[in-house]
Amino acid sequence: MSSLHQRHLAVSPDWLALYYKNPVEITHGEGRHVWDADGRRYLDFFGGILTTMTAHALPEVTKAVSEQAGRIIHSSTLYLNRPMVELAERIATLSGIPDARVFFTTSGTEANDTALLLATTYRSSNQILAMRNSYHGRSFSAVSITGNSAWSPTNLSPLQTLYVHGGVRTRGPYAHLSDAEFIAACVADLEDLLGHTREPAALIAEPIQGVGGFTSPPDGLYAAFRRVLDRHGILWISDEVQTGWGRSGEHFWGWQAHGENGPPDILTFAKGIGNGMSIGGVVARADVMNCLDANSISTFGGSPVTMAAGLANLSYLLEHDLQGNARRVGGLLIERLRAIGVASECVREVRGRGLMIGIELVKPGTDEANPEAAAAVLEAAREGGLLIGKGGGHNTSVLRIAPPLSLTIPEAEEGAEILAEALRSVE
Repeated sequence: MSSLHQRHLAVSPDWLALYYKNPVEITHGEGRHVWDADGRRYLDFFGGILTTMTAHALPEVTKAVSEQAGRIIHSSTLYLNRPMVELAERIATLSGIPDARVFFTTSGTEANDTALLLATTYRSSNQILAMRNSYHGRSFSAVSITGNSAWSPTNLSPLQTLYVHGGVRTRGPYAHLSDAEFIAACVADLEDLLGHTREPAALIAEPIQGVGGFTSPPDGLYAAFRRVLDRHGILWISDEVQTGWGRSGEHFWGWQAHGENGPPDILTFAKGIGNGMSIGGVVARADVMNCLDANSISTFGGSPVTMAAGLANLSYLLEHDLQGNARRVGGLLIERLRAIGVASECVREVRGRGLMIGIELVKPGTDEANPEAAAAVLEAAREGGLLIGKGGGHNTSVLRIAPPLSLTIPEAEEGAEILAEALRSVE
């Protein structure tokens, strides 16, 4: 055990998770690579949990941060803030929400917490619809709507949460149905649920479930839900903390795969927009955002430095069509991983879109989740020079692949080969 690991254990809570039997200290990065304290280089296929969205040490972002820090680092939202207004203008336009207002936070957890405050206040209801297998953050309100027991440490809650079918296509009671039948069954379940309860404030849903193992419903499910929600006046919150900014390749926002009946009422974002800087936020229709009847500010949300980073990062993403790169390179990577999966008895499914890919592992010859294999592949991949993540529903048995969106084809091929070797090592 390293001395830093010992020091970490001495001052950190027991529940603060670390990857690897011998945790790695990452000291610096460049492009799609990072280096540890021993000087070893790794290809990064997890990006600090989908947060290093464009590239490590992207010159455009580091320059913007340095220049802004040289002027002023902090002022709070009590004062006019030009970078904050400029980034809010761009996000409001990109969101697709009409007459949008934007509030910045410091994390996705805080963004979802704010969205819940807005929805429950707007609707005068503390009842929330959430998806099974979901994850929305670590605050008291966010863990209470999280449909994944591994990440929800308490049953105590300020909210009454009801869980809806549909976030996982290939497991559960409707897995055997066609896509159209699956959607119809989930809608019927929602209709039935609403017939037995008081009016909820909102449905919150990740278009692609992140911690849940990059699972998703058929396209159009949330559009079908929206028809039901609208009849009851229930708001739709799209949690885009992991799916936003073009990561799925096909769409800029995850909700656009379900956009037949319009954009969500509330959209939350974080992670990739800051490329490592702590930015989160909420976009909502003006009447929803303005429903609070008390003063509020943010001390650190919308800070000049993080806003400068977000502006530079978003500009780079759009100017270099990283969404298109995610679609092209991600499509090739998914096909390569599916070919590898066919040859492995441990792989149940390779799924995802763009550069948001999950590899679900099972015990050979069964449909039973295999968290031990996932942990072993995580270790073997690191030994091979590749950093990946893991997640999943009832058991943590899904390998999570989410590199920076500037990933090149040779890097995708290199990472796939390391993963292939790692999978072979545990069979």
